[in-house]
Amino acid sequence: MTDVIIIGGGPAGLTAAIYARRAGLSVKIIERLAPGGQMATTPDIENYPAFRRVEGYKLSMEMESHARELGAEIIYKDVIAIDTLKKTVKFADGSLEARALILAMGAARRKIGCPGEKEFAGRGVSYCATCDGAFFKGKNVAVIGGGNTALEDALHLAGLGCKVYLVHRRNEFRGGKILEQSVRSNTNIELCLGQTVAEIKGGTVVESVALNNVLSGEQSFLNVAGVFAAVGVEPSTGLVKNQLKLTESGHIDCGEDCRTEIEGVFAAGDIRRKPLYQIVTACADGAVAATAVGKYIFD
Repeated sequence: MTDVIIIGGGPAGLTAAIYARRAGLSVKIIERLAPGGQMATTPDIENYPAFRRVEGYKLSMEMESHARELGAEIIYKDVIAIDTLKKTVKFADGSLEARALILAMGAARRKIGCPGEKEFAGRGVSYCATCDGAFFKGKNVAVIGGGNTALEDALHLAGLGCKVYLVHRRNEFRGGKILEQSVRSNTNIELCLGQTVAEIKGGTVVESVALNNVLSGEQSFLNVAGVFAAVGVEPSTGLVKNQLKLTESGHIDCGEDCRTEIEGVFAAGDIRRKPLYQIVTACADGAVAATAVGKYIFD
């Protein structure tokens, strides 16, 4: 039987694997897509210690390589169910059992919630500028949101020669000041502040976005080929929502020790309640959770 199964191959899960292997534990990481999670889709990371600037994909591959070299097994499959009491992870074609679980499923981009979003998903509506930006090179696009991700997406798309309309419902951004300064000084980015998305329109693909002014209610239109949603994230706790205590925001309600109320089950990274959601704090969670697993198994 495997000592610990880590569900999620983002920075929390990969760091947990590194620490668990160094402690002599057998490790299986389950990841549905690619290593790195949200980190892998971040164009440039400028706040991770020792890297003044590093591509998110490159940092993801380095973390994955580190975990593999230490002997962690990475399995790329969709998890369809988790039994936290039995420490069992189920797939369409079987299941795995372990002595302990580390839940590190991270978070996913939140939907805009407007008419047309679902209909045009994959036909102009995207949740990953890094993944899909190249398809819109030189075209008019809209980025929706006001946090770091929205600012980063706007800069990335502007760098591809896009005319970027950055739409935010408030008149002030929630992202870092350095990012904001870069956005405001970029001539390819036009700010549409105090606006919300009323509807995404088009034929077979996205052709325009209808905006509502927050104060006046006046409606305006942007002719765009793409809409990139960056309105926040939601924790990926769907598989454990009826098994573990969650906060109102849907995060697993455990503290800095990463221990859940079920013995032998730990949560790390963006999936748990915490004051700061960053790559560096996800890595810290992974280290804490793996160390706690070692104590749980060996003590």
